[in-house]
Amino acid sequence: MMGFGMMGGMLVFWIIIIVLAVLLVKGLFGTNGTHVKNNTTTAKQILDERYARGEITQEQYQTMVKDIH
Repeated sequence: MMGFGMMGGMLVFWIIIIVLAVLLVKGLFGTNGTHVKNNTTTAKQILDERYARGEITQEQYQTMVKDIH
């Protein structure tokens, strides 16, 4: 009975280590490259919508597009 308890404890330990490693890799590589791209696309879409609604002038639109690139 004691042997099974130690084996179960080691199993839980390794599962926790694997989950932490996966989360670390996902955190390091998962969002860094795409996060900036998505924000730039979103900002451009917002500018497009504001210009289409007439909230900003063509000059303001062009200046803001240059600023986000």
